[in-house]
Amino acid sequence: MWRLVRSFAAAITQMNSLLNKSTGGSFRIDGLPRYVLGEIARAVIEGRSAGQEIIDLSQINPGSGVPGAALDRLVQSALRPHSHQYSSSQGIRKLRETCAEWYERDFGVKLDPGAQIAATMGIKEGLGHLLLATARPGDTVVLPTPSYPVHSAAVSIASAGMVGVSLFDQPLDSLSPTLDENSSGFFERLEQACDRTWPRPHAVIVSFPHNPTAAVVTPGFFERLIRTAERHDIFVIHDFAYADLFLDDYRPPSILSAPGAMERAVEFRSLSKSHGLAGWRIGFCAGNARLIDALKRLKSYLDFGIFQPLQLGAVEAILDQEFVEEVRSNYASRRDVIVGGLREIGWELESPKAGVFVWARLPESLRQHGSLEASRIMLAEAGVAVCPGEGFDPSMQEFVRFSLGVPEAKLRKAVENLARLGELQ
Repeated sequence: MWRLVRSFAAAITQMNSLLNKSTGGSFRIDGLPRYVLGEIARAVIEGRSAGQEIIDLSQINPGSGVPGAALDRLVQSALRPHSHQYSSSQGIRKLRETCAEWYERDFGVKLDPGAQIAATMGIKEGLGHLLLATARPGDTVVLPTPSYPVHSAAVSIASAGMVGVSLFDQPLDSLSPTLDENSSGFFERLEQACDRTWPRPHAVIVSFPHNPTAAVVTPGFFERLIRTAERHDIFVIHDFAYADLFLDDYRPPSILSAPGAMERAVEFRSLSKSHGLAGWRIGFCAGNARLIDALKRLKSYLDFGIFQPLQLGAVEAILDQEFVEEVRSNYASRRDVIVGGLREIGWELESPKAGVFVWARLPESLRQHGSLEASRIMLAEAGVAVCPGEGFDPSMQEFVRFSLGVPEAKLRKAVENLARLGELQ
């Protein structure tokens, strides 16, 4: 199955090569590797088409439903003729004001809805366009590794260069730690990258709670990060996709709460996982006014904004905290099931404090194969799809990422299948 996907990808690459030769040109996209999650998704579809029962824990597509008030507002607004006119590329005023109120309520951060917030069609679109608007060809962006592939892709699309900085001192440290202002190994590596890279870095992209490892940070970590950025005159971009998905007493901090953050940092938020609005493509960017202005200026040329009824529905979703609490409770229960089950069958992992993923070290029987081959074995022989660690960083060959995107019963079934697989190894 996996071999067929690779063969198909190779055929497409060969066809593209022939087309490039025949037309005498190449495309910007040719420099991008194929999206690892897309390849896994195709393998899952192929297996299911062949009649295989597959539990897909490689990624997450929320099935929590939609806040009732949000859906009602969407429907009622869609019935009004003026709602189908062009919207605003920066987001309607009501949505931006609600986002500002959200920040002040949860983090005590005051934002100007006009100058410091821009609506985006999810984080992927916003991050890609922000880098396209601000990073010039040849600029350098620092990425802590392992990293979400979309971050490096956004840098590449902007024709900027990348410098990877290991987030952890060694791969085993990646088992869901809490990073703080005393995480000297990371900050020393970041300082070295800023000192030794030419041209000097334009920005650093971070994301906590972290994807893929579920690592979290303290406010002190962000305070030290901002001080480091000040010394080297670089921007900080924080992908805060899982801001609301804290699963225990821990509460993820906003980087915008750190002293000096408004002078050089922005933060992306999303309603996809926490509010069940993945298909609505609603997110926003908040923080430094200069970066927000650059994003808004680019978007004014490229789009006319999100469908207004979706934005009005998003306002209602943000206000519905009971819905988010229920979502958190569901993810926490699923986490306990998969973490407890994997530990019982010999896997090495910690219980994440936030996010929608579990990062685990392969058992010895699978570890010898490396994460990519182990993932293939798990899919083919256990019917469980996971994301290989080396898809995020070549050094993470002993790790895989599980999602919490299926009900508890399926998670238990996945553990049972993996236990039987271990007995066969």
